[in-house]
Amino acid sequence: MKATLRTVRLTLAEPLRISRSTMSARDAVWLTVEHEGLTGHGEAVTSVYYGLNTTVLERQLYEAGLDLGRFGDPESALRGRPAGDRPPAVTAAVEAALLDLCGKRSGVPVHRLLDAKSARTAPTPPGGPSAPSARTARTIGIVPAERAAAQARSLADSGFTVIKVKAGAPDPEDDLDRIRAIASAAPRARLLLDPNGAWTSTQALQLLPRYAELGVEAVEQPLAPGDPEALARLAERSPLPLIADEDAVTYEDVRRLAGRVHGVNVKLAKCGGPYAALRIAELIEGSGTELMLGCLTASTLGLAPAVHLADRARWADLDGHLLLADDPWTGIGGADGVVRASDLPGLGVRERRVGREDAA
Repeated sequence: MKATLRTVRLTLAEPLRISRSTMSARDAVWLTVEHEGLTGHGEAVTSVYYGLNTTVLERQLYEAGLDLGRFGDPESALRGRPAGDRPPAVTAAVEAALLDLCGKRSGVPVHRLLDAKSARTAPTPPGGPSAPSARTARTIGIVPAERAAAQARSLADSGFTVIKVKAGAPDPEDDLDRIRAIASAAPRARLLLDPNGAWTSTQALQLLPRYAELGVEAVEQPLAPGDPEALARLAERSPLPLIADEDAVTYEDVRRLAGRVHGVNVKLAKCGGPYAALRIAELIEGSGTELMLGCLTASTLGLAPAVHLADRARWADLDGHLLLADDPWTGIGGADGVVRASDLPGLGVRERRVGREDAA
């Protein structure tokens, strides 16, 4: 097998402000694995929060590409490749590329490969399982209430029924005003709230009832990460479901919180790929903790593996590609509020344009 890398700049349509930062662009590193005339693709994106810059991703993916050369084919690489000490985002990108290639070689979409791996017991419809799809949340950042209302109205007109609102402004009343404006502009939309760990426990206990009155469905990571016990205690007293994100990175993180919070946000780039996500989904099944599938801001290529799992989640927050000014890949949709996996072999995505290339 031969591996190559390409690095491109992903620019957002408009800067996204959250409680801890504002982002306007990030780099994506694409891994392409070639074997016997077919190619598979995966993507990892830079993240200040996770300590992943372009240099780190390029080096790690280069080394991962070299390591793949010791396998005779992608199927054996997928079975025998240890995660090692590489960042989860790198492991996820490698796994995505191998799944894409294995799917193309076998003529089946990735979701069917994952179904076979996860021992699902649901009845299989004639002709095989249908391609997963889900209504995805669409994120509105920390913006003035008037701007948020206009965005919400436009999203509702486009077909979005779930809106995720960022919170954590210096003045909590600004966040409440934003939610009121969004609820008024899109009264039929389900609302999720994400302070990205900006609140203290005292603030959360004061604010959660007010958001419940405004019709918010669930709140993601209200407390600063690092004290999952505090998050679990808050969940016991919360009038709204609480979803752990930054406190639910690894399998062990989720094991400690299973049954103690209402949901966990699983992102392939933080847990290590589709198979790690499946393990987490199996872990929480029946515990009272439900699955949310989330993402980093990335291209369609980066989102596609999670979309192949989308029918397993109560909440889908798979809009990272929709935040871009120019998505260089296509194949999962989402502009109408619904992301859809393809029944084409592999990930079912195709490239619109390319960046610079380096051989691994």
